[in-house]
Amino acid sequence: MESLARLLLLVAAAGCALAATPHPAKGLRVRLTHVDAHGNYSRLQLLQRAARRSHHRMSRLVARATGVPMSSKAVASGSGGDLQVPVHAGNGEFLMDLTIGTPALPYAAIVDTGSDLVWTQCKPCVECFNQSTPVFDPSSSSTYAPVPCASDLCGDLPTSSCTSASRCGYAYTYGDASSTRGVLATETFTLAKSELPGVAFGCGDTNEGDGFSQGAGLVGLGRGPLSLVSQLGLDKFSYCLTSLDDTGKSPLLLGSAAGIDESAATAPAQSTPLVKNPSQPSFYYVTLTGLTVGSARITLPSSAFAIQDDGTGGVIVDSGTSITYLEAPGYRALRKAFVAQMSLPVADGSEVGLDLCFQAPAGGVDQVRVPKLVLHFDGGADLDLPAENYMVLDSASGALCLTVMPSRGLSIIGNFQQQNFQFVYDVAKDTLSFAPVQCGKL
Repeated sequence: MESLARLLLLVAAAGCALAATPHPAKGLRVRLTHVDAHGNYSRLQLLQRAARRSHHRMSRLVARATGVPMSSKAVASGSGGDLQVPVHAGNGEFLMDLTIGTPALPYAAIVDTGSDLVWTQCKPCVECFNQSTPVFDPSSSSTYAPVPCASDLCGDLPTSSCTSASRCGYAYTYGDASSTRGVLATETFTLAKSELPGVAFGCGDTNEGDGFSQGAGLVGLGRGPLSLVSQLGLDKFSYCLTSLDDTGKSPLLLGSAAGIDESAATAPAQSTPLVKNPSQPSFYYVTLTGLTVGSARITLPSSAFAIQDDGTGGVIVDSGTSITYLEAPGYRALRKAFVAQMSLPVADGSEVGLDLCFQAPAGGVDQVRVPKLVLHFDGGADLDLPAENYMVLDSASGALCLTVMPSRGLSIIGNFQQQNFQFVYDVAKDTLSFAPVQCGKL
């Protein structure tokens, strides 16, 4: 059991705009900023916003993994009946500052480990959503080049079309009235003061939706060929997300800078294999073998979190989802164990947007103890979570809530559970490593 004395009121999932520091000999180092950092929201509002974004993103990820459309309500609010393309992850909790073109134009983009395409809004806009920086005008850049239909890059898109000018057209829909459509092109990007020429990106002239969280586009860090990770030929990348109540920025490390800083880690690093799912090649899958709540090891059949023959199921690690989602059988067992071991009455968490909450004592949570939560992975790696990584308190209602929810068709390890751990995605060795680190000091 772990004391909640250090458990602070929730501040939403860290998300970020990049303040970049170059390390030319050691890879690239950038810093991330919370998407709600400048919104002046109350803590309850931050929790509600993070939970709502998580539910929407989970629906998109599940729709992508299972091929089952989102709810009729979500579909009805979609981007139009003529856009028949696969649903992608979209949205996210983190923003990256970078520049595009020559001369360079700065903008902020969502960082997303659950998708691949790098894209931004482009002039002339047929339809564009509001963004805080000028929209990129390709005609003003000397390094802009449209990708022809016959290019291998065009073939790397999940769906593409050929325009009348023989340019490669793309269309992505993210659900909830969010979508982007335009042409694929190459351009020079600048990240951490390093110029990156010839990066393929989507130049979107028809973009809809308010789901891009203050960004002017998206930077995909997934496993597919068009992600920034793949295009730069990076062997690995890592991030370390600061505590949810910490206003500091979170480091994102690309390339050789991405190894775990053993001098900053408070426990040895652990590793588990990354698993590939041919049906969903962009996602970072891991094998979850079990759960421990307090003194109870939850025993589930090996199929509970396994990738199924039809490509559904499995467990992904995702930076853009705040809450962890577990397939229903695993979640029910987890919920039952918490209810049995908590000494507090169950409370209504609907206002917060979470399923399992407990009524905190009137005197506060300093003396409340909650069961430990440990996620067990293939290879013997154990993610032993501190209480603040899975329990949050809403001071207004006194509800103490578990940041884990049920899902169907896909399980997701969210970023609430990842705070103050450095996670290293080694795509060359197909391993995910993690260690507890005070991320604000990294």
